[in-house]
Amino acid sequence: MIKDYQTQKDLRDHYDFCIVGAGPAGITLALRLAGNGWRVVLLEGGGREYAPYSQSLYKTSSTGLEAYTEETRLRYLGGTSNHWAGRCRPLVPSDFTLAPQGDLPGWPIAFSEMERNLPAAMAILDLPLDSGFKTVNAAFNSDEFEADRFLLSPPTRFAQKYAKELDETEGLDVFINCNCVDLDFDKDTGRIVAVVVSDYERNQERISAKQFILATGAIENARQLLNSQSLAAAGVVTEDGMVGRCFMEHLNIALGNFILNDGESRESRQFFTKDAFVIEHHSGKGNVTASLVSHVETYGRMAAIKGFFENLACKAGVAHKIEFIAKFNCPGDGELATMIEQFPNRKSRLSLTEERDELGMRKVNLNWELAPEDRETIKSIGLEVAKCFAEEGLGYVKLDEAVYDVSLPLRVGPHAHHMGTTRMATSPEFGVVDQNCKVFGTNNLYVTGSSVFATAGASNPTMPLLQLTLRLADYLNHQMGPAQGRYSSVEQS
Repeated sequence: MIKDYQTQKDLRDHYDFCIVGAGPAGITLALRLAGNGWRVVLLEGGGREYAPYSQSLYKTSSTGLEAYTEETRLRYLGGTSNHWAGRCRPLVPSDFTLAPQGDLPGWPIAFSEMERNLPAAMAILDLPLDSGFKTVNAAFNSDEFEADRFLLSPPTRFAQKYAKELDETEGLDVFINCNCVDLDFDKDTGRIVAVVVSDYERNQERISAKQFILATGAIENARQLLNSQSLAAAGVVTEDGMVGRCFMEHLNIALGNFILNDGESRESRQFFTKDAFVIEHHSGKGNVTASLVSHVETYGRMAAIKGFFENLACKAGVAHKIEFIAKFNCPGDGELATMIEQFPNRKSRLSLTEERDELGMRKVNLNWELAPEDRETIKSIGLEVAKCFAEEGLGYVKLDEAVYDVSLPLRVGPHAHHMGTTRMATSPEFGVVDQNCKVFGTNNLYVTGSSVFATAGASNPTMPLLQLTLRLADYLNHQMGPAQGRYSSVEQS
């Protein structure tokens, strides 16, 4: 049943599972566990609808690149699924076998651990199971790029789709306007014994459970851990440790402009790096989208100018084409934009500030940085896409100078895909949670969502984070013992 904690504080004395955060991961996990007969409480800090007083708790300061963290998240029932655009692309085996550049390892689990939960995640997101992920255009005749492929969810709004189940599933209590403000850790047993929750007037109480799971997104999952004084006192969370580190985004880079050859389709085109490209260039993965800005009328002086540049470029060899790509000065028919993988980087991190929010929790500062390896990824993708345009007669590209000259400042935008900060690893030297999403140094505290991503890949994170959440649900059900005879209405795999 969904209850408003501001007016209904009738919590049970004890739960099997306490889940903090009612976005896609939290709702999916809660329904899976309650469907197996466990007593579950799902805590959502916001209400049923957007409210400024709740949203303001997402304010962070920034000392690095601007990620617009308050604007790109939503703090109410259903979480950021309430403004999710719905794009879904599967991770692939090489996301789990190719190590990232830098000094950090990749995923400690096999691709098969994700793949087995793909059908269930697709069903949850209302994706057709029998059509596959479709390519959206013809590919380059290239060993380095293929046509991108994805499906679009309607998109699924979790609070709306699962409203009946959240309200009626036996054994499941859902509290809105119920803010987790502390995690109480007992060093002697290695267990979280309770979470401290608060309404907006700072009335607090404790919730006890056997197992606790954070599902509040990459920024708030780390913030919850960093704010726990008992975890810090026990050495589970340390200032020089991995909690909050390796914040990753998908990089939105304006690579440059392009001119299409006469007769070429005016439709948007999307390309994706092949494994061969990633291996050859020691690069991250990336999507490149060629989108028309507006139709360029070819008449009068415009026709003569456009024809002059096209004829000049066609006569050039490949080396000269790249020089031309860098130097010609026409605004072009369209723009090349990206969704590029960012490598995990310890310096890209969240840390606590001395300022506290209205509920008494310390706020966080985000220092979002690019590593030199990220700049090389952007450069490689930009140059190779431009070369493919020219070699295949599609058109010609003018790259932004900062794309190929890494000494220049680069304009970088976020995609609202917050990842990392509690990354999965084999040891606390490299991450925050183990391969089962359990926080190192604890016996009953787990984290789910994109914060546990060891690498970012270049796929939108919603579907993969659900695959991981379904995997965690299976693990927790197994840890707690045999299922107790009921299943939730969340689609089963």
